[in-house]
Amino acid sequence: MNSIIKPLKPAGPAHPPLGAIRLLDQMRERLRYMHYSLRTEQTYLFWVRWFIRFSGLRHPKEMGQTEVEAFLTMLANERKVAASTHRQALSAILYLYKEVLNQQLPWLQEIGRPSQVKRVPSVLTRDEVQRVLALTSGEVGLLARLLYGTGMRHMEGLSLRVKDVDFDRNVIVVREGKGGKDRVVMLPKALVQPLREPLNAARALWTADRAAQRPGVYFDRSTLGR
Repeated sequence: MNSIIKPLKPAGPAHPPLGAIRLLDQMRERLRYMHYSLRTEQTYLFWVRWFIRFSGLRHPKEMGQTEVEAFLTMLANERKVAASTHRQALSAILYLYKEVLNQQLPWLQEIGRPSQVKRVPSVLTRDEVQRVLALTSGEVGLLARLLYGTGMRHMEGLSLRVKDVDFDRNVIVVREGKGGKDRVVMLPKALVQPLREPLNAARALWTADRAAQRPGVYFDRSTLGR
């Protein structure tokens, strides 16, 4: 058993008390209160769940530096995870202790962090990109061309809405991108007609449903990552 973990002294406004009882539900509640993305929520819960199972289903309040280092050592030596994955797991555990359990970690600075190795990125040539795109078709091909032509991220392309495509100005408004920020990207002219076709088909389907008095269905964008 490690030294007693001291309560964290709040540096700013205190968070509201947690309503959930189960630990993972508490972490999910705190992440959503802080407006973390769904993908980050899923990732942090994955690492915390694994950490608890690895430690014999003990409550994190009963554990400390020894257990955290043992878990991180297992990831590095046995699972041979990348340095970025190693830091991701550590970040999830630290968030659990600081933001959910409201405890400071006096041994935090003693935990070793793997250094990030900077490498030259591999970039496809124009011909290589054209050959890759030539092998894609349908909705997958349209999404691939959209991501390549606009620089949008995968989830941004999947959650693109009709009202965010401006054909008059040839731009796309990306809503709630990384960091919860909006931005505007250029819409390549080569994608204007390919994008109009599925939109027109969706409009025709919507019109037919309205004429047949079929009720609409609520769509939650957050379910895309699940």
